[in-house]
Amino acid sequence: MQNNKKEKIYRFVEATSTPQSNGEYFTRSIRRAIGMDMFVGLWLTLKEFFSKPVTVNYPLEFQPLSPRYRAVHNLQRMLESGSERCIGCGLCEKICTSNCIRITTSVGQDDRKKIDDYTINLGRCIYCGLCAEVCPELAIVMGTRFENVSEQRAHFGLKEDFLKDIEDAKFHRQSEFAGFGSISPNADKLIKKTPLEY
Repeated sequence: MQNNKKEKIYRFVEATSTPQSNGEYFTRSIRRAIGMDMFVGLWLTLKEFFSKPVTVNYPLEFQPLSPRYRAVHNLQRMLESGSERCIGCGLCEKICTSNCIRITTSVGQDDRKKIDDYTINLGRCIYCGLCAEVCPELAIVMGTRFENVSEQRAHFGLKEDFLKDIEDAKFHRQSEFAGFGSISPNADKLIKKTPLEY
């Protein structure tokens, strides 16, 4: 049986001689200090100093967010009437994997379902976007508000925080949502006829 181990090859590098006198120490330090390496470092520092700044001043400036960015939820309103889009079907509550959505509904005087309370516990939410995907009315969407700071957990998840302002809907300042969970622009072309005719 042959031994397939490779032989190690060692190469000896001659070490530079150490200075023996004060003069040799001085010349070595001058050669290292005024060599080209120092000027390369200085040139790099000056180039970065006078280049265009790339820092984002965060409280005053924001980086653009992707349309698929999933942040704090928004509850949309109807564009024409300004009424809430949510019909209280409860699909978002059922599909929520972290059990952070709670919907309380009741029957109104006109025998229609009305939403009494809609809360999202943002402390438990994992921002997966499943609630926005399953909503048949496009009532809940993933917004772009990522600043989510409070001193108490009770401040998170009130319906009034998520619901769009009614003034935006009345004065047509609210546009149709085009972010995560929205209907694609060519959705009508993607609909296929069923093979069975009834």
